[in-house]
Amino acid sequence: MEKLFDINENGHSVRCKLFYEKDLQAIENVVIVLHGFGSSKDLKSNTKFGERLHAKYKNYAALAFDLPCHGTDARKKLSLAECLLYLQIVLDYAKNHLHAKQIYAYGTSFGGYLVLKYIAEQGNPFAKIAMRSPALQIYHSLSNRLTDDERHKLAKGKEILFGFERKMKVTKDFFDDLAQGEIMQNDYLAYADDMLIVHGTADEMVDIQVSQEFADNNVIELIPVEGADHPFTNPNLMDFAIGKIVGFLGE
Repeated sequence: MEKLFDINENGHSVRCKLFYEKDLQAIENVVIVLHGFGSSKDLKSNTKFGERLHAKYKNYAALAFDLPCHGTDARKKLSLAECLLYLQIVLDYAKNHLHAKQIYAYGTSFGGYLVLKYIAEQGNPFAKIAMRSPALQIYHSLSNRLTDDERHKLAKGKEILFGFERKMKVTKDFFDDLAQGEIMQNDYLAYADDMLIVHGTADEMVDIQVSQEFADNNVIELIPVEGADHPFTNPNLMDFAIGKIVGFLGE
């Protein structure tokens, strides 16, 4: 089943989608799903993940949500602090309203970065963490897309409209926060046994070698998927990735 709802907290309204078997009271484990930059909770791959998760593990549910300025979220200006705040709000909801005994994370691209940044700053609330094509160097990935004109406007303290299908207001502060939040320098060895990375060998946006270096340094298992691009557009390769992640989170 799918349930659309909003979490309204301190002036924020987080748009959510819950995938579960039949009975909300039967949920014991919640996987929080974080999408990539410019994406949303409504991805078909999120639906496929949620359906496969609760079909295989009856007491599991997947909770996807729109990051600020993404999907149906009402925000217009993007900030890294609000992205992390949304994650905290969803975490609190899983604990206090769904009464989850265990909470897991599944982050794709920018979503994977946010999970790792949250852990570095707040500690690790997740029983297990799976990441697909994590944007470990998100500052470089996004700043490389800026035009000279956009760079000039940001340097002058002006806002620019930035994104893919949906454009959002972004300032220099956002990029400065990304630059200062370097993930590769952090130590995640304490959580390594409970982490998994799945990454495509043909990723055109985030080089798999970056993930491999991060995995090697932190002794994290990395599953390379031959021929997969950044969004895993090949449905067979996406199915393979989802199968590996569902199996890992449900072990």
